[in-house]
Amino acid sequence: MNPTGKAASGADIAEWHPEDEQFWESTGKKIAYRNLWLSIPALLCGFAVWGMWGIISVQMLNLGFPFSQAELFTLTAIAGISGATMRIPASFLVRLAGGRNTIFLTTAMLLAPALGTGIALQHPDWPLWVFQLMALWSGVGGGNFASSMSNISTFFPKRLQGTALGLNGGLGNFGVTTMQIVIPLVMTMPLLGALGGEPMPLLKDSGWIFGKIAAGTPAWVQNAGFAWVISLVPLSIACWWGMNNLTGVSPTAGHPIKAFAKITYLYTLAFIPSIAILYIYLPAPTGLGLISMWVAVPLDICCALLIMKLAAFGPMKENIAKQFAIFHNKHTWSMTALYIVTFGSFIGFSMALPLAIAVIFGVSHVPDAAGVMQHTLKNPNAPSAFTYAWLGPFIGAAVRPLGGWIADKWGGSLVTQIISAVLVVASGATGYVLSLAYNSATPEQYFPLFLGLILLLFFASGIGNGSTFRTIGVVFDRQQAGPVLGWTSAVAGYGAFIAPVVIGAQIKAGTPQYAMYGFAAFYGLCLILNWWFYLRRGAEIHNP
Repeated sequence: MNPTGKAASGADIAEWHPEDEQFWESTGKKIAYRNLWLSIPALLCGFAVWGMWGIISVQMLNLGFPFSQAELFTLTAIAGISGATMRIPASFLVRLAGGRNTIFLTTAMLLAPALGTGIALQHPDWPLWVFQLMALWSGVGGGNFASSMSNISTFFPKRLQGTALGLNGGLGNFGVTTMQIVIPLVMTMPLLGALGGEPMPLLKDSGWIFGKIAAGTPAWVQNAGFAWVISLVPLSIACWWGMNNLTGVSPTAGHPIKAFAKITYLYTLAFIPSIAILYIYLPAPTGLGLISMWVAVPLDICCALLIMKLAAFGPMKENIAKQFAIFHNKHTWSMTALYIVTFGSFIGFSMALPLAIAVIFGVSHVPDAAGVMQHTLKNPNAPSAFTYAWLGPFIGAAVRPLGGWIADKWGGSLVTQIISAVLVVASGATGYVLSLAYNSATPEQYFPLFLGLILLLFFASGIGNGSTFRTIGVVFDRQQAGPVLGWTSAVAGYGAFIAPVVIGAQIKAGTPQYAMYGFAAFYGLCLILNWWFYLRRGAEIHNP
């Protein structure tokens, strides 16, 4: 250790000993928190770009883009599976390329899908595959979570892991809320003047957080993409000049150009399985429609890991092999399941909620002359999805730091056990309310109860996000904790794909409640899993 307790100056820091109290107080704390405060807005923008298709798809419906509800659900699902897949290589990037190099480049990469989406949305006559490509590209923002959390975990001592990761993840998760507030707002104005293109008139009522926007009002839907460029440029510059690489964590990062090449190479590889699996999974005319979602997800994960392992070379091959060692630890798999419960629920419901509100509560469900229930008649008293959808992600993100703090005090597994029980009950109740709403000519009467239950789901998942990350910091040593954090967040990110697909399919089948009942059953299984591994008497790792 450096006897003076001082870290090396400059972008690359050689000496880093956060568990040493003298080092932490004299040097480490200031550097760690500076990296944290820059990491949070970068991650926020990543979530915003990744999740924006949940809002864009609703506005495309309101503007009369020539796509069906099912096709619009695919846009959200494609962004979801892409972002989750990108998290797999992203979980290895900090060790391979350095934290500063990784956060800077992956933040700057968001400019491409932001600009591309803004351009595409000015052309409603363009084919569906163009919008699907933009949704796929937006997955870069989803991948950033794994690298961001892995990076911040290396800066802080174990006793502060829950709080630091809760702040980074929780405030970063505010990107979903920020997006759901900002996008409806910027779509009401010529944000970039003549450079931003012409507006389109709304064919259906839209809205924002303060209420409805009447049909016929002009809307600049393209601003949903363009708005993020304004913040991404200065933020990328700030990350480059203000963040650090820890050479003890990433000893082979090399020159920044070399590091950028590694990041670009691995991210490019991640797109290959996403595109291939989506082509096999999606129905015609986009794809072949040969496999179900339950086959597509594990196949995508396996292909992404296999491609990374086969394509790695030189020092990268050795580093990836070391990080693959986490798969031999049973706790990697148990914590993966538990993080699906928490973050998978948060991001999945965030992605699916806006369009689900529009489809379930925006329509009067009435039988035709033959007694067959129809779901096409506009509901004049429908709540606006844009007015309410942001509340859930807001609550989930806001309480995440609280979940980390409580877990630091009480123990992560105990907190996870409590919120899992809440999720079981709330999911089952939400399913019952949906069954009533989807068979009612006045579904809006059930909306207050639905909204209350959804907010409870987000609250529980937000608390659990912090508690599960705290448990990972206890179960794994410092070398393994970063890769495990990245891996668990990668798999949980598939919730952004699974939830829109499951909910969309059950809405199409006329039984949206079955989606929530299925989620409740999964939460119940994970409640038992958490008790067995971490809470029962005689557990190998008792936490608390």
